[in-house]
Amino acid sequence: MANEGKTAVVFEVREFCLHDGPGIRTTVFFKGCPLRCTWCHNPEGLSPEPEWLFKAQKCVHCGSCARGGDCPQGARQLCGRRWSVPALAAELLRNADVFASSGGITFSGGEPLLQAPFLSALIDELRSHQLAHSQTAAPAPLHLAIETSGYAPAEAYRSVVSKLDLVFQDLKHPDPAEHNRWTGVDPAPIHANLAWLKASGKPFIARIPLIPGVNDTPAAKAGFADLLAGPSGLLRVELLPYHLTAAAKYPFTGRTYDPGFDENRPLDTDLSPFTDRGLPAVVM
Repeated sequence: MANEGKTAVVFEVREFCLHDGPGIRTTVFFKGCPLRCTWCHNPEGLSPEPEWLFKAQKCVHCGSCARGGDCPQGARQLCGRRWSVPALAAELLRNADVFASSGGITFSGGEPLLQAPFLSALIDELRSHQLAHSQTAAPAPLHLAIETSGYAPAEAYRSVVSKLDLVFQDLKHPDPAEHNRWTGVDPAPIHANLAWLKASGKPFIARIPLIPGVNDTPAAKAGFADLLAGPSGLLRVELLPYHLTAAAKYPFTGRTYDPGFDENRPLDTDLSPFTDRGLPAVVM
């Protein structure tokens, strides 16, 4: 692609985040994801291209959108903006004073590695800026993190991750057949990238969306523990309980939410399959 790496589509730049890494963060949500998790909470991030969202409850049928104008009620909104590396870097560095005391930038999605050439160039641009803690203190490097499914070619995964300070490595299901059933993809590339991540010693946090009846069983959690056991830079395992808000966004995108599991089934949040293996784990 002639445009590869020159621009990328982002559907949100969220400031003052507290759960996407140490300190106060700005989180960049890249558009586009190769997985199709049935429980996806960000359907507006699935397509790699900008798309219109329509909120029918706000529409007063004024006809403005039919005439090519902006919707005065906010019923029709464009989701996704195409950025160049210099423009996005400048936008993110507006909070450089905050990052200098604590925090940094986290890349999320969608799947940020779907736009790996751009992301690699963006990291290089951000790394070129040193942050001074004060007028007398030495410049400090900018803390950068990523949240990724790990579903990416090995070269793209390694080239980007090696430039970062922290990785949030998402895991969906340890069993290949079940992973393919619930996400639409074979987890072999994810497992291979996880093995490299562990061997690299890079600090990482394993994040597991806990889905009732899908991956919250003792067997599934034991499978996750098997994948994560052994020497590595693992800081902890974070279990993110499923919540019932996922369906609300789907009508805005013209998609139907059909998760395929019982949303009201009680979650099994027992941590012993992890702690018994010496893996620190928490329920978020």
